Amino acid sequence: MNKIGLIALIAAVLGFIFACIPGALIVGWILLPIAFVLAIVSLFLKGRAKWMGITALIVSIVGTIVGVIVFFAVLVTSVDDAFNSGDVTVVEPSNDTAADDGAAAEEPTVEAGTRENPYPIGSVMESDDWRVVINSVSLGATDTILAAESYNEPPTEGSEYILVNYSATYLGVDPNGQMPAFVTIGYVTVDGTTVNAFDKMIFAPEPIDTTSTLYTDGIATGNTAFEVPSATAGQGVLAVTLDLFDDKVFVAVQ
Repeated sequence: MNKIGLIALIAAVLGFIFACIPGALIVGWILLPIAFVLAIVSLFLKGRAKWMGITALIVSIVGTIVGVIVFFAVLVTSVDDAFNSGDVTVVEPSNDTAADDGAAAEEPTVEAGTRENPYPIGSVMESDDWRVVINSVSLGATDTILAAESYNEPPTEGSEYILVNYSATYLGVDPNGQMPAFVTIGYVTVDGTTVNAFDKMIFAPEPIDTTSTLYTDGIATGNTAFEVPSATAGQGVLAVTLDLFDDKVFVAVQ
């Protein structure tokens, strides 16, 4: 009997099995190379049966291929989970105003939360770690912003300042806390251009603090300002991102 071939075959079969189990991949990756080497050695033994070595060689090669496929499947799933840490759920503010005829309002034809059908101001947006609410949007806030800080310059011709007040609540359980720095808000114009708060140095009154650490249920509330085209200021939308890799949620400005 070709004992080395038998050992190689057993190691190859076990390695193949473990290579198919995501939680035991490492065991398979240890056994399969061992089986491959022993299978090669068994084929050079004179006067011994070769079939076990050949079988072990084939199983070890196939098992390695399967193991690589499983590994990448696990990797893709892990990366997807990491970059999509949690779906954003949204609760819109209640509207008790009923239609005159008592009929239910028609369902929107466009998915809610998109640029074409943004959520209303006051909607509660939640991910695994953050809750964000756009509390108010003040259009035509140029005078307010200029009066708040002498360093603020007048907006460029054809533009105006708007003021967005929002709250960010940390829902996570990290004992070290988290800063709301990755909770971002941008203004998207009618023509699809994004205006960021950092595009122009604007000192908003009562600005939100995004650099102080929040712990579970800690809340940061304050203002941020944007310079937007005056003619279509009320037609743009806010693009809200609750975390670095979350999808954007769009909120109306009025």
